Amino acid sequence: MTVRDKLYIGGSWVTPSDPDVLLDIHSPHDQSVLGRVAQAAPADVDAAVAAAREAFDHGPWSRTTPEERQEIIRRYDVLRTARADEIAAAISVENGSAGWFTQAGQPFLTRQVSAYLKAAEEFGWEEILEPSDPSVAFDTIVRREAIGVVAAVIPWNSPFSAATAKLVPALLAGNTVVLKVSPENSLSMMLLADLWHEAGLPQGVLSILPADRETSEYLVSHPDVDKIAFTGSTRAGRRIASIAGEHLKRVSLELGGKSAALILEDADLDAAVQGLRFGSLANNGEACILQTRILAPRSRYEEVVAALKEMVESLKVGDPSAPDTFIGPMIRPDQQQRVIDYINIGMAEGARLVTGGPQIPEGLEKGNYVTPTLFADVDNSMRIAQEEIFGPVLAVIAYGDEDDAVRIANDSDYGLSGGVWSADPEHALVVARRLRTGTVTLNGSPISFDGPFGGYKASGLGREYGKAGLTGYVEQKSITRLRQS
Repeated sequence: MTVRDKLYIGGSWVTPSDPDVLLDIHSPHDQSVLGRVAQAAPADVDAAVAAAREAFDHGPWSRTTPEERQEIIRRYDVLRTARADEIAAAISVENGSAGWFTQAGQPFLTRQVSAYLKAAEEFGWEEILEPSDPSVAFDTIVRREAIGVVAAVIPWNSPFSAATAKLVPALLAGNTVVLKVSPENSLSMMLLADLWHEAGLPQGVLSILPADRETSEYLVSHPDVDKIAFTGSTRAGRRIASIAGEHLKRVSLELGGKSAALILEDADLDAAVQGLRFGSLANNGEACILQTRILAPRSRYEEVVAALKEMVESLKVGDPSAPDTFIGPMIRPDQQQRVIDYINIGMAEGARLVTGGPQIPEGLEKGNYVTPTLFADVDNSMRIAQEEIFGPVLAVIAYGDEDDAVRIANDSDYGLSGGVWSADPEHALVVARRLRTGTVTLNGSPISFDGPFGGYKASGLGREYGKAGLTGYVEQKSITRLRQS
């Protein structure tokens, strides 16, 4: 059993304000205790924010060159890559994510970092604008400068990816950061602290604090925090937005989703269903971008349902460390119960239970397991079609013509991602342009880390990844000067 009784505050491992409070981290597979880890309290937040404030206002980090900051980010990613197997295993054991998923995610982390580095190299940290009116006697210098102290709050489901999406652009821009992580990720996030420490960040620049929701709210409300960067539920995002508005803090929010996959009439069904195996059910269904509403043409509806049934029933559920496991346990018992409750809701609403159901898989009763479930004859107004379940539950919705498919896809409070499947890639692109959502994949294409990522409507504010993500961590300053005669 691992014991981590220190907190990483301002670049040092320190004794927490309440050293007697250590949280037991339980395995979602069998409830065994994996480790005990210190948790942050408001006093620890005060120390972390004070260190970040001092490092930004008086330390060297905000005055380093972009190239110097980029070099430390590169060093971090080399160190992380060298320990990729250890990181993947730690997340799998702690989260219940299947090993194939955490292993596959490691090269994606490097792609995230590489996209941010490319954006930073091309960013134009300071540039001179040519005047639109050549008769004016002045020119304009535009500077892009760090905002200050960033409070970054991330969820438990893909912790390294969420941390990378916030830490890397914030640090590249010269900000200092207090990263609040979920208690469930206390062990793996201490590995993250080790890596950034070894990369050589100056004192005060980074703190990583596992803490509960109340301490998280204390952090984002802190008067010395200049920007809040949050990933999590839409409900929590609304609360954070209200705090940011009250204090006029900069804020970016990456929130929930209930994304649609449009299987067009001419789609290769085998390819679509195998693609949706990952696009709809990766990470045990615990991911905001998953396409859990499957829109099928009425002319092929039962064919689609049958193919999805075969795929869902083929998925191995079990120990996340087993090489043939596709779906592991939910992270906590309350998350397991939430998914089971939604399965019962779907049945009560009149959806047809094609496969799965509320029963726990046989032999896995000790863990937080649910049975992968497929519903057919789903109306888009049903709760299982409108609310984010965050588990391996799919709803198949019939549509008439293409206009009807687009209407159904857009009939959602959310707008985070989506997909289109068609034998005609150009036509798929035409349909994708009509969807009111932040990211659309065509025929199973992966998401790009160079383009902006974020949501429409209740799926959030702002964008991450690439240049758009970096822009969210800078203030823009205009300096005008008279031209020399």
